[in-house]
Amino acid sequence: MFKNTAFFAFLLISGFVFAQTTAMTSAESKAFVTKISAETKEIKTLQSDFVQTKKMDFLDKNIVTQGKMSLKSPNTLSWKYTKPYQYSIIFKENKIFINDQGKKSSVDAKSKTFEKINKLIVGSSNGKMFSDPEFSVVYMKNSSSNIAKFTPKSAQLLKYIKQIELHFPKNQSTVSQVNMTEASGDTTNIVFKNTKINAPIPASEFSL
Repeated sequence: MFKNTAFFAFLLISGFVFAQTTAMTSAESKAFVTKISAETKEIKTLQSDFVQTKKMDFLDKNIVTQGKMSLKSPNTLSWKYTKPYQYSIIFKENKIFINDQGKKSSVDAKSKTFEKINKLIVGSSNGKMFSDPEFSVVYMKNSSSNIAKFTPKSAQLLKYIKQIELHFPKNQSTVSQVNMTEASGDTTNIVFKNTKINAPIPASEFSL
């Protein structure tokens, strides 16, 4: 009896929580996009620490990593994992530079797949992603955040990404959380913290 009561209580609470996320009206979504796009135009550099949690079906435990993201307008991006291993990936000058625990390599970022992924990451920081023809967007809201859900239109990108959610706290114009669902069903959650806007970034952050 207790188990049944607890179960129904859980359903009631869950229903209440999920009910708090609702679709924006057309006017609300337009105002949101206008505000974020205008404010992010002023961003020349962006730095943030992050915690990434990846859930994969064939693993019992989630993979949790930590690192630092640095962005310099218009399209130079550094993504460095620091714990529990060292791994860096830098998008610069139409190339992707990788340092996998001391093993360095580079990839031509002009390939369609890498180009779209780079555009996606940078676009999420400067607001240009809202007008990207590669994605359809649905706008949601809850008591603390505005949420933009992006679904790829192209079959090529759908091979890798099923959906991406960007969470914008009501009091800021930068992304605080990213939820990505891959085509395989695996999920990645990235939470950003200690975000700095327009602070100087040393050139070494964009080199391996």
